[in-house]
Amino acid sequence: MTEELDHGRTGVTHGSRIDAYVDRYAARATGMVASEIRALFAVASRPEVVSLGSGMPYITALPLDVVGELVADLVARQGTVALQYGGGLGDEALREQICTVMSIEGIESVPDDIMVTVGSQQALDLITRIFIDPGDIVLSEGPSYAGALGTFAAYQAKVVHIAMDDQGIIPEALAQTIYALRAAGSRMKFLYTIPTFQNPSGVTLNEVRRLQVLEICQRAGLLVVEDNPYGLLGFEREPLRAMRASNPEGVVYLGSFSKTLAPGFRVGWALAPRPILDKLVLAMESAVLSHSAFTQLAVREYLRTQPWREQIKAFRELYRERRDAMLGALDVQMPDGCAWTKPGGGFFVWMTLPEGLNSKAMLPQAIDKRVAYVPGTGFYADGGGTRHMRLSYCYPQPDRIREGVRRLAGVIEEELRTRDTFGTGMVPGHGGVDTPGPDLA
Repeated sequence: MTEELDHGRTGVTHGSRIDAYVDRYAARATGMVASEIRALFAVASRPEVVSLGSGMPYITALPLDVVGELVADLVARQGTVALQYGGGLGDEALREQICTVMSIEGIESVPDDIMVTVGSQQALDLITRIFIDPGDIVLSEGPSYAGALGTFAAYQAKVVHIAMDDQGIIPEALAQTIYALRAAGSRMKFLYTIPTFQNPSGVTLNEVRRLQVLEICQRAGLLVVEDNPYGLLGFEREPLRAMRASNPEGVVYLGSFSKTLAPGFRVGWALAPRPILDKLVLAMESAVLSHSAFTQLAVREYLRTQPWREQIKAFRELYRERRDAMLGALDVQMPDGCAWTKPGGGFFVWMTLPEGLNSKAMLPQAIDKRVAYVPGTGFYADGGGTRHMRLSYCYPQPDRIREGVRRLAGVIEEELRTRDTFGTGMVPGHGGVDTPGPDLA
């Protein structure tokens, strides 16, 4: 089982050279490592395993026949445009539609301030590329999105985590961290945040704190990068006002159609102040020359011809049902000492294990019991998260979710019996929501 979790590699002895080019790579390549999530895919995709780890949207809920007809019609009627090179900012009509999508969250924008990207992940990569020199500091929630941490590491940034509670980033912790880093002469470039239904914690930065965080960063001259793939997938209320809506000049907003349409189109965008946008376009052109006009036009036609707002509502109800199935099963099945967040939207629950348990060390036993999750260590840049795990409810059916939670509870109970019998020398995780407030229980 350990061999499977190590990407299936066997027969490699300690200290052996398996890469003949190891001495030739750039220094920044040493930060490129596989994420905890990707390393889990091989075993979690087995049909007998209930995967509570994957954040894949449930695209079966889309009208796939309609999407297929739309794509075929696009090629038949506009193939000479759709299959040609595209412009640097992206299709203008799509950017106009993106303005409409963002207006739901209170953002006033124009197409010329938007660049279409290959998912919001590429936008994040380009922002890091144009801002980060080796050793620069990125401030980020702790825990934070594993894909972002990988990008920051690849550009040799140092990530400093800001503590969170069940209402998101703690403004006082942010202010204190900025003060301490500035006093030490550190170079801080931006704050990276997922303020709404955060990945991996599921928590949302409340409205009062959004303004406080923006004020703190504005006083410090610190850019805010607002990553918002889940903002329209709330279960209890209308979408919150985006941070970008309150400070257009101090915030770069990243959006994506991966969660509200389909990740396979790989269409996202960046809304940025014009000087930053100009740099992003140059960085994009040097990387890929131009993006896929075909996927952009496919998304454009979907937004133009289909009831996309109703489809988002359908996704919200589907994910709400699965969230409720997970929270209900956790309430019934989990042993004392476990705590978890109660997300109001998005895809994820963040669970804290009892003292002395280690989610990464426990994973092989979980796979043996045919249930998978993502260990919390993948969401920290500083070694934290050992007592945590991310549980995803977006993809499995409700009955599978309940069964997966039942299996996971059995694994945790077995680990607790072992701990109580033999004791443990494990060190609990630290930082961020590793020490949850009372509302996280």
